[in-house]
Amino acid sequence: MALIPATILTGFLGSGKTTLLKRVLSEAHGQKIAVIENEFGEENIDNEILVADTNENIIQMSNGCICCTIRDDLRATLNDLAQKKRKGELDFERVVIETTGLADPGPVAQTFFMDDEVAEQYLLDAIVTLVDAKHAAQQLNDRQEARRQVGFADQIFVSKADLVDKDEVDALIHRLKHMNPRAPMRPANFGEVAIKEVFDLRGFNLNAKLDIDPDFLKADDHDHGHHHDHDHEHGEHCNHPSHQHGHEHGHHHHHDDDVKSFVYRADRAFSPEKLEDFLGAIVQVYGPRMLRYKGVLNMQGTDRKVIFQGVHQLMGSDLGPLWGEGEKRQSKLVFIGIDLPRDILEQGLEQSLV
Repeated sequence: MALIPATILTGFLGSGKTTLLKRVLSEAHGQKIAVIENEFGEENIDNEILVADTNENIIQMSNGCICCTIRDDLRATLNDLAQKKRKGELDFERVVIETTGLADPGPVAQTFFMDDEVAEQYLLDAIVTLVDAKHAAQQLNDRQEARRQVGFADQIFVSKADLVDKDEVDALIHRLKHMNPRAPMRPANFGEVAIKEVFDLRGFNLNAKLDIDPDFLKADDHDHGHHHDHDHEHGEHCNHPSHQHGHEHGHHHHHDDDVKSFVYRADRAFSPEKLEDFLGAIVQVYGPRMLRYKGVLNMQGTDRKVIFQGVHQLMGSDLGPLWGEGEKRQSKLVFIGIDLPRDILEQGLEQSLV
């Protein structure tokens, strides 16, 4: 049986996750979707689209979708749903897990890799994060959970952008890109996003594409990514109100966010043994602070690209396509995490080269 694709929908309180979900559920795309809500808050999916609120925690909806609350743990709910689908008791094609506004998507994502039963039935497609433009600066300053949700995302939607002026939205996007240069960012007004921007994003696929925002890379080009003292000099023109408090620590012009990303590139090939030892050691120590990381690597001893990616301590790798004729063999890695020791990482990667 084909794996059931799953999407994790996360985002700041009040960012419009429910609005987005309602729209996705009512859009005429002909897909049947099971929604797992981490808890039915005050703003749960409207009762008028729920057919019956039975005491079971699975509720059938009028459009053929179903809705469940997690009263017990996620694994049990997922296995229960898959079993009912196999028996023909429930009909759905994909699952959306809506986490509460302050949840950390990390453990939810890990469930799809750690639990064999879940991994045999589901394919984690992507983590989608909604950021509320009106309250973002405050929430990002005050709440680490909000920053983590940004770091984990495969796709970011900025909601309520129409309520703030353009400069503020630009400043916010600039800030978000420093935290996570691999997630595309799009505005989402009142949940109006095309279904293809939410589903089948393949954020966890081991594919040879490492999309990093090109402006992010350009800004770093002048230092070849190997000095440890630059921390994005191009931050000088940032004068976002939410940074001003950072100026008493000497003048850092960059964001004081603890969730940061950096990109490492190398033209020399990696030694497979050295790199494996180094990455293995790094995730042991820093795994809890490593949110997402991915690399497309030029590895000694193979003509194929080697692709690796991870969430926290869980790391997977795979042989990708052949390097193209005349294609420059260059390794490119991106790390997104909380206060990661960039110099230790860069030094270790450097020493893992042939």
